[in-house]
Amino acid sequence: MNSVDFSFCGETLTARPSGALFWASAGTLIVSDLHLGKSERIARRGGALLPPYDTIETLTRLSADIEATRPQTVICLGDSFDDLAAAESMAEDNLHTIARLQAGRRWVWIEGNHDPGPVDLGGEHLAQLTDGALTFRHIAEAATAPGEISGHYHPKARVRHMSRPCFMRDAGRLILPAYGCYAGGLDWTTPVLRGLFEAKAVAYLTGQRVLAVPVPAAA
Repeated sequence: MNSVDFSFCGETLTARPSGALFWASAGTLIVSDLHLGKSERIARRGGALLPPYDTIETLTRLSADIEATRPQTVICLGDSFDDLAAAESMAEDNLHTIARLQAGRRWVWIEGNHDPGPVDLGGEHLAQLTDGALTFRHIAEAATAPGEISGHYHPKARVRHMSRPCFMRDAGRLILPAYGCYAGGLDWTTPVLRGLFEAKAVAYLTGQRVLAVPVPAAA
């Protein structure tokens, strides 16, 4: 099995190789930082011309995760779009894909710091969401009750000369990797990120299979 199950605040969660999180008992799939439209936004602002296939690739992976898990609810933990113009200029095919993925299930867009205002897409638009013992928001809060699940930092682990996006967690906090294929990442030992966690924190490295490793001390 390529995924890894772990216990978090009384719930069993599954870290998937793609960077998606599955909460099987609630039928909920969680992803963070899709950054749809990033290549278009970079080109529009005079940056490097990246291959404009990031949105298609990200939505294709999301389609595969939804097909595999059959969730009743999908939660997107913010920064789903790279900016307002990127959301407004999405190709019709991509909009149709999102509508197809939303059909027949609850879909929650959590607000992020990159996210635009309300856009003409289905689903709920919330600042945060609490479901039982778990609270979903975009940016981790320094002082928060156990059960927080967030994104924003795009954690990335470096082990044996390889670098992979990763989940990071301790007893009360969990941060997801960026799901978008052009999203980049922040080193897991960067003080602003590592300082959010207890000394005994665990990372789940994504890739062909999920690998659980201890998180080292801050750099």
